[in-house]
Amino acid sequence: MKINHIMKIKSHLFFIISGGFINWKISARRITIIIMNNRVKNKMFSLRELLRGMGSVLVCFSGGVDSSFLFKVAVDELGKKNAVGLHIKSALHPSWTHTEARCIAEDIGAKVIELDVDVMLIPGVIENPPDRCYHCKREILEAATQQARSLKLKYVVDGTNADDVGDYRPGMQAVREMGVRSPLLEVGMTKREIRQAAKQLKLPNWDKPSYTCLATRFPTGTTIDEEKLRRVAACEDALREQGFGIYRVRYHGDLVRIEIARDEFPRMFSDGRNEIIADACRKAGFRYVALDMEGYRTGSMNTSPSNEKDDKRK
Repeated sequence: MKINHIMKIKSHLFFIISGGFINWKISARRITIIIMNNRVKNKMFSLRELLRGMGSVLVCFSGGVDSSFLFKVAVDELGKKNAVGLHIKSALHPSWTHTEARCIAEDIGAKVIELDVDVMLIPGVIENPPDRCYHCKREILEAATQQARSLKLKYVVDGTNADDVGDYRPGMQAVREMGVRSPLLEVGMTKREIRQAAKQLKLPNWDKPSYTCLATRFPTGTTIDEEKLRRVAACEDALREQGFGIYRVRYHGDLVRIEIARDEFPRMFSDGRNEIIADACRKAGFRYVALDMEGYRTGSMNTSPSNEKDDKRK
């Protein structure tokens, strides 16, 4: 049948087909979802095809949604013998992150190698220069490359995605130098698309908030040591125990600056949570405890060579 006219009345779409009206009642949001589902479906097809072409991979697996999703798809396409995870344990990550990673790997049904790395011995880490992440990532990827060779796996892959490109990430230089592949980036998958696909694959952490290493809690140039890391981790443990979804504890000497999502501000001041958290921070050795009124945002401690402001907002 020939469609003669298209009219939009009261947010509904009506199609006039051979003189008759058919109310499809498709909202703009529904159309967006359909388009996005098709886009994700196409990128998933490309991702699976790409991984099959690689043959075998060692997945840098942190336990976050990006690497978990990549790991799951790699295992589905290549099998457990040809898709192995590598999880790094260090002072820059709290113990609960390792526990969660093990649970995710168990859920996927995959093999994960846990490797302890003393990142505090890596030159360029404790001094916390602007390119700290490069030095740390380079060392870790060298270890990953050695693991891949010993297991006779062809490629080392990581969870870098399309949204990471515009951010200031010195660690990506190490990824390029070491020849590590980033399949999610190569097929153009964004964070939102990864979460949607991970949900479809029933990954339990599909909606897990992003989490970065504890070194990102310190201003550029502030020396990092294990005691400072433990103090910051203790404060964040208190926030986690009080049920906050996304949070960062920023180190400023005697003062600790807490970032939480703005829509959770009322929660902070209910049921005595502010007092519980302030007490935990003081027990961790901080004299002053401040709540950042701008709320959580990524990269608030970054200093980029192209932007020397201490609080680069992204």
